[in-house]
Amino acid sequence: MNTRTLLFMLAGTTCAMVGVAQAAPPMHDMGMTAQDAPSAAPKLQAAMRSLWHGHVVHTREYAMAVHAHDNAKAKAAADAVVANAKQIANAVAGFYGKPAGAQTLQLLAGHWGGVKALTDASAANDMAGEQKAMTDLNNNVNDIAKFFSSANPNLPENAVQSLFAAHVAHHATQIRQIMSGDTKGEEATWTEMQAHMNTIADALSNGIAKQFPDKAK
Repeated sequence: MNTRTLLFMLAGTTCAMVGVAQAAPPMHDMGMTAQDAPSAAPKLQAAMRSLWHGHVVHTREYAMAVHAHDNAKAKAAADAVVANAKQIANAVAGFYGKPAGAQTLQLLAGHWGGVKALTDASAANDMAGEQKAMTDLNNNVNDIAKFFSSANPNLPENAVQSLFAAHVAHHATQIRQIMSGDTKGEEATWTEMQAHMNTIADALSNGIAKQFPDKAK
């Protein structure tokens, strides 16, 4: 199995209001330590990190394009997010079957739908729209956590929920900063967001490596 295939194996505490930041759960909650041993599946780990980085790159591009009123760039970024989600879902289907792939796509579509709605509402100063988007995103976090934990016994539901809740909080903070023109603040959030993508990717890749030791490399 090549790295490109591994990249698309598997796909991102409630945040009650936009802009509330949450810390990622301690790594030991996912069976890791701050000084974790080298990954048992380094190619998978690298691929997963690249995948999640791509997700936040495209969602960030969308927010910046919306803020700049550049419809063409916004559409291109949105299309890139959707294409990424489809690739993830197709890969999941290869390991867990077509129904799981379809469910993955539905969950990722819900996540992106919430991020897009939050972005659009923030740009329009629509507070009610922002609150609804956050409610939808937090509900989606619960669904994602249940799905991953049911598919993989190495991924505890509470830990996965905390990881993705923190991811949603980063989206919310970043969107608010972009729309308000807080460049310095957004740069700091962007750095934190990318690091957190590594945390999510490592948790998922470690769980997959334990579940599929003969496939994950």
